[in-house]
Amino acid sequence: MKTFVVIAKLFKRYYLKLSFTYSLYCIEMMGSLLRPFFLGVAVNDIIKGSYHGLVVLSLVHLLWLLIGTVRHMYDTRTYTSIYTTLVTRFLSVNNSKKDISKLSAHSTLSRELVDFLESDLTYIIEALFNIFGSLILLFYYNKNIVVLCLLMLIPVIIISFFYGKRVSRLNRLKNDELEKQVSVIAFGNEASVKQHYSNLKKWQIKISDKEAINFGIMELFVLIIIASSLLISSGVFGSTLLAGSLIGIYNYVLKFVSGLDTIPYAIQKISSLKDIVRRITIEKDDIELVDIKNTVDKEMNYIQGKLKLSA
Repeated sequence: MKTFVVIAKLFKRYYLKLSFTYSLYCIEMMGSLLRPFFLGVAVNDIIKGSYHGLVVLSLVHLLWLLIGTVRHMYDTRTYTSIYTTLVTRFLSVNNSKKDISKLSAHSTLSRELVDFLESDLTYIIEALFNIFGSLILLFYYNKNIVVLCLLMLIPVIIISFFYGKRVSRLNRLKNDELEKQVSVIAFGNEASVKQHYSNLKKWQIKISDKEAINFGIMELFVLIIIASSLLISSGVFGSTLLAGSLIGIYNYVLKFVSGLDTIPYAIQKISSLKDIVRRITIEKDDIELVDIKNTVDKEMNYIQGKLKLSA
């Protein structure tokens, strides 16, 4: 729960910047989601001797391209600004701490927190668009495919839940080791340094192995969905469709399974974020302390100004 409280505080602090960039991203995702539909319409129109669908597809693609370009340019400015402000305030509030190793690790973890907002959260938003948007548009083509996709969600969510619990434990152990890094290097003992990096390597390999196994399982579900949906849409279990409609169905099935692939990734990133937030805020809520420190500084400056005027 604390994880979402911290994220909410960051959103509140940088409301305008984050709202603008995420709004652009959502519009961009809408364009990406609608392109296969208009591609199918364009193909069907061309078969009928019309270019109306092609014109609409071109306009949608150009609008998507323009919004995506602006969003990418704005993103870099937004998130580098947030990170710079966050990490400098965090270090200034905690500059009395003597454990330099932990401070160094926490500054790195702060970068990961901002990376979550910049990359991982947008990746999750894209997955939500792909899953639910594809289901809505697939319903337009064939209801049986939607039922198939919904049934496949059940085992995927169950597998992802257990995967997330295992990866959460491994991330915690890796970050425990990361917090020791600066002190181990500063101590200068060759055996300790080797052991430290060997431990980091071990935890990273274990995390990677879990990812690989989960990837294999997920791709089996992907194969089942693609094969079954193509059989359904090609007329084996129902009526035949135009070529453009088949293109649309295939693209939306791919988008749906792409969204499924993101579920384990999202669970892993959220579990990692929970551990990061726990380390940064378990003793002191740094975001709240920044507000307190800024308030105190303003009050002190005000008092000092009054004293100078009185003098």
